[in-house]
Amino acid sequence: MSSDVVIVTGAAAGIGRATALRFAEDGAKVAAWDVTPAAAGPLERDIASAGGEAFFSAVNVADSAAVTSAVDAVIARWGRIDVLINNAGIVRDAQLVKWKDGQAVSVMTDELFDAVVDVNLKGVFYCTRAVVPHMIRQQSGVILTASSVVGLYGNFGQTNYAATKAAVINMTRTWARELGRYGIRVNAVAPGFIATEMVKAMPQKVLDGMVGHTPLGRMGEPRDIAETYAWLASPRAAFVHGTVISVDGGLVLGT
Repeated sequence: MSSDVVIVTGAAAGIGRATALRFAEDGAKVAAWDVTPAAAGPLERDIASAGGEAFFSAVNVADSAAVTSAVDAVIARWGRIDVLINNAGIVRDAQLVKWKDGQAVSVMTDELFDAVVDVNLKGVFYCTRAVVPHMIRQQSGVILTASSVVGLYGNFGQTNYAATKAAVINMTRTWARELGRYGIRVNAVAPGFIATEMVKAMPQKVLDGMVGHTPLGRMGEPRDIAETYAWLASPRAAFVHGTVISVDGGLVLGT
C-alpha cells in the first residue's frame, strides 16, 4: 500500500479519471483537479471506494494564481506532494490554412492556438513550477506529463496541439537535468489512440482508421495509460528519468 500524495490534473474523465482511481487502488491520497465542479462528488466517492483518500479542487491549470492556491491547499491538508500528473489537456483542431477553389476559406485562429497553448503548455509549466519547491524541500518527488504520439510525429489539423505536446517533452528533458540532483524524477508519456468517452463519440469510420494504424489491432484504454503512470511513479522505475514512453500499441502513422 502507498500513502503517496498525488495530484492529477484533468481528473474528471478519461485518462485522468482512470489515473486517479489507479493511484487510489494503491492507497494514495489523491488531489483531483478539474474545471468541472460537478464531478467532485462522484469522483471523490469513487476514489474512496477504490481505496484512496480524495480531495477535489476546481482548478483551471491555465490560471497561475489558481494553481498556486490549489498547491497550497494540498500542502495544508497533507503536508507534502509526492507525485504530479500533468494530465489536463484540450484540443481545438483546425488546418493552419484551409484552401479551396484558389483561396483560403479558414485558418487556425489566434484564439484556437492560444487556448491550447494556455492549457496544454502553460498549464504544465504552472503546475510543475508550483509543486517543485515542495519536492525540493522533501528531496524527492515524481513529475509525469502527458505528451502524445502527435507530439512525436505531428498530425493533420493539429498545429496547436502537436506543438504543445512536443514542447512538454523538451520541458521534461530540461527539468530532468535541473531536478535530478534533488531526487526528483521527471518523465513524459505519449499515448496513442485511447478509447476515452470523447474519442468513442467519433464516427465509426474514424475509429476504424485509428485501429487500422495500430499494429496491436485495438485502441488503448485509459487504464493502459494509468498503469504506465503508476509504474513510473513507483520505486520500480527508480532509474527512469528524463524520457518519454510511448504507450500506443506500436502505432505506425501514415500507413
